[in-house]
Amino acid sequence: MSKEVLHVVRTCTKNNLWGTYFNTSSPLKPLKMNTEKDFSPLTPNIVRALNDKLYEKRKVAALEIEKLVREFVAQNNSTQIRHVIQILASEFALSQHPHSRKGGLIGLAACSIALGKDSGLYLKELIEPVLTCFNDSDSRLRYYACEALYNIVKVARGAVLPHFNVLFDGLSKLAADPDPNVKSGSELLDRLLKDIVTESNKFDLVAFVPLLRERIYSNNQYARQFIISWILVLESVPDINLLDYLPEILDGLFQILGDSSKEIRRTCEVVLGEFLKEIKKTPSSVKFAEMANILVIHCQVSDESKLTNDLIQLTAMTWMREFIQLAGRVVLPYSSGILTAVLPCLSYDDRKKSTKEAASACNHSLMKLVTPEDDEDEEETGSGDSQPREDSPPKTEGDTNDMLNASQESVGFSNICFFTPTSADRSQVTLDLDGIVQVLDRHLHDSSTGMMTRISVLKWLYHLYIKTPRKMFRHTDSLFPMLLKTLSDESDEVILKDLEVLAEIASSPAGQTDSSGSCDNSDSKLELQVPDGAKAGPQTVVGDSSPSTPSMNSYFYKFMINLLKRFCLERKLLENRGAFIIRQLCLLLHAENIFHSMADILLKEEDLKFASTMVQTLNTILLTSAELFQLRNQLKDLRTQESCALFCCLYRSWCHNPVATVSLCFLTQNYRHAYDLIQKFGDLEVTVDFLMEVDKLVQLIESPIFTYLRLQLLDVENNPYLIKALYGLLMLLPQSQAFQLLSHRLRCVPNPELMRTVDESKYIESKPVGTKRPTYTHMDYNDLLQHFDRVQSKHLEVRHQRSGRADHPDRKLML
Repeated sequence: MSKEVLHVVRTCTKNNLWGTYFNTSSPLKPLKMNTEKDFSPLTPNIVRALNDKLYEKRKVAALEIEKLVREFVAQNNSTQIRHVIQILASEFALSQHPHSRKGGLIGLAACSIALGKDSGLYLKELIEPVLTCFNDSDSRLRYYACEALYNIVKVARGAVLPHFNVLFDGLSKLAADPDPNVKSGSELLDRLLKDIVTESNKFDLVAFVPLLRERIYSNNQYARQFIISWILVLESVPDINLLDYLPEILDGLFQILGDSSKEIRRTCEVVLGEFLKEIKKTPSSVKFAEMANILVIHCQVSDESKLTNDLIQLTAMTWMREFIQLAGRVVLPYSSGILTAVLPCLSYDDRKKSTKEAASACNHSLMKLVTPEDDEDEEETGSGDSQPREDSPPKTEGDTNDMLNASQESVGFSNICFFTPTSADRSQVTLDLDGIVQVLDRHLHDSSTGMMTRISVLKWLYHLYIKTPRKMFRHTDSLFPMLLKTLSDESDEVILKDLEVLAEIASSPAGQTDSSGSCDNSDSKLELQVPDGAKAGPQTVVGDSSPSTPSMNSYFYKFMINLLKRFCLERKLLENRGAFIIRQLCLLLHAENIFHSMADILLKEEDLKFASTMVQTLNTILLTSAELFQLRNQLKDLRTQESCALFCCLYRSWCHNPVATVSLCFLTQNYRHAYDLIQKFGDLEVTVDFLMEVDKLVQLIESPIFTYLRLQLLDVENNPYLIKALYGLLMLLPQSQAFQLLSHRLRCVPNPELMRTVDESKYIESKPVGTKRPTYTHMDYNDLLQHFDRVQSKHLEVRHQRSGRADHPDRKLML
C-alpha cells in the first residue's frame, strides 16, 4: 500500500470520516480528500483540528485562526479575512458533520475576537452561519452556537444593532429551548444584547416593532417571558418611545397577562403599569382610538371559570377608566363600544368587586361627558369642516357602521366595529347617540341582564332624555314598548328608574307633537297641571280632545293607555305592583293628571271587570297614599270649578265600582248623594266581593283619612245624610266585625238636643264656613245618579251573560 493511501486510511479512521472520503459502493475507490481542498490560508493542521471531536483540539485551532486573522488585520488584508470567514462558514459551520460544525463555530468566534472593533465590517458573514446552527437538532451544537454568538456580539457591541431583528428572532427561539444548558447560554446572550440596546441611541424601533408584534402572540411560557422582558427594557430606555407603537402590541400584552405562570403575569402587570404611567404623563400623544377596541374586547370575559381572565378584565377596565378621564369628550364617539364592555360588569358580585368599581367609575365618567350641546345638530354648532346632515331622521344603521372602524387592521379584529378613528381636530366630537341607544336597548331586551346593569341602562336613558331630548325622541317609538315591559321587572329599583324614564318622556316639551290622542270627557275639559319644580316648555295650544299640555305631551296619554292595557293583560302586575307604580307616577308627574287621564280611559274600557278592579285600586290609592294628600284636599271641599270638574270626571269612571263611588262621595263630602247611592244598592247583586269592599270602607272610615268625617258626626243637624249613609252601610253588612265597629261608632253620635248649649241663632252663626259650598260649584246630581244606573246595568248584564242567566234576577246572594 502506498504512503498516500496509508495516510488517508489513518486519517479517516482517526476522525471517522470514511463516508466522506470513500464511495460506499466502491470502498476501494477513494474520493477527493478534504486535505486536497484549498483551505488556504488555513493550514492542514488547523483544518484537522477543527474537524476533531475533542473540544481542546478545536480550541487550539481557534487560537491559531485568531493569530492568523490578527496578522491579516495588521496588514489591512480584508480579502483574506473574508476568505477565512467564508471557509469557516461554508466548509465547517454549515458542514454535514457535527464536529466540523462545532469547529466552524469556534473558528468564527475566534475571527470576531481577532477583528476587534473592525468586526462590524464582517458581522453579516459572521452572524448568519451561527444563527443557522440555532436550528440544529443537536443540543450541544445549539449551545456552541450560542457561545459563539455571545463572543461575536460582545466584541462588536453597538455594531450589531443593524442586525438586531435576526438576533432577536434567533434568541426568541432559544428562549423556549428544552435543553437547560442552551437556555442558560441564551439568557447570557440575551442580557448582553439588552445592555447594548440600553447603552445605544441608534436602536431602530420602527424596524423592530413588526417582529415584536409577531412574536408577542407565542403561547410558550419561556418565549412569553423573553418577549415581556424585552418590552420592559425598551420601555425603560429614555431614547426609545415605545408608547407610539403600543396599539400594535397591547392586545398581545393582554394575552400574556392571561398566562398560567404567576411570574409572567406579574412581569406583564409591571409592563402595563409602566405604560399607563407614561400615558398619564403624556395624554396628548396617546392614540386612544387605536387602543380602545382592544380594551373593549378584553373588558368582556369569555370564560369566567378562568381566574386569569378576571385579571385581564380588571386591568382592561382600569385602563378604560383612565382613558375616559384623560381623553374627556374625545371618547364620546366611542361611547357605544365602551358601554358594551362596561354595562355587564356593573352586575358583578363581591367576588369581582374591584372590576365592578372600575366599571362603575367608567360608566359615571362617561355619563358626565354628555351635555346639552350634544343635542344640537351639526349645522347649529357651526363646525366648518363637518358635513351637514338632515335634522329630522336619525342616522341609519349603515351610516353608523361607516363611522365605527378604528384600527381594526392593526389589532387584528376585523369583526369589531365599536370605534372610529380620532379626528384631527379633537375639539369637534360627535356623540354616537344611535349606537348608544342600540346598546342600551339590547341590554334591556336581554333577559339575562343583571339588575344593576338594567338600572344603569335606565339611568342612561333618563340622562339622555334630559341632556339630548330632541335627538332621543327620534328613538322613543322603538324604546317605548320595552320600557313598558320593564314595568314587570322583579326589582323595585328597576321599576323606579323605568318610571322616571317614562315620566320624563311623558312630560318633556321635546315630545310635544301636533297629533294628539282623544279623550271622551263630555262634561268638562280639564287642563293637566305641571308638578312643582318641573321645567316649563313653550306654550302650545293643544286640541280640546286631548289631555296633553305643554308639560304633559302627546306621549303622556299614550303612556296611560298602554299602562292600563298592561295592567289588564297582567293581573298579577296590577295586584302586586299596581299601587306602587301609580303612587310613584303621582310623585313624578302631577297626581291630578294621572287620575284624570286614567278615569277618562277607564270610562271607555270594554272589560268591565277590569274596569271595576282598576277603579278599586285607584280609589284605595286616592284614600290612603301620602303622595295624594294634596289631591285629597283638593277634592275634599270642592271649592273651585276645577275641583268639581275633576270630581265629575272621577265619578263617571268610579261608577264601575259602587263602593268606590260611595267612598269618593264621602271624600268629597257629598253625603246626600252617597246616601242616594246606597239606597240603590238594594237593586244590585250583592256578592262576597261586594261585601268585602264595604268591610274595607268601614275600616277606612275609622282611619285618619276620614277624621274630618267622624268629627262631622257631632253636627247631627247639618249632616243628617252622613248619618243615614253610615246606617245604610251598617244595614248592608252581615253580623261581622265591621258591623260591630260601625255600630259602635254610630252609637257614639250625640243627641242634637244635648249639643245645643247656646241659643239657636248663636249656634248657627258659630258653624264653620267650610260646610257651605260656593254657589258656582253646584252639580247635577240627578245626572250623576242616572250615569251610575247605566254603568251598573252594564255590569249586571255582563255578569249574567258570563253565568249563563238571561233573565234579570231579583234575588240577592245572602251570607
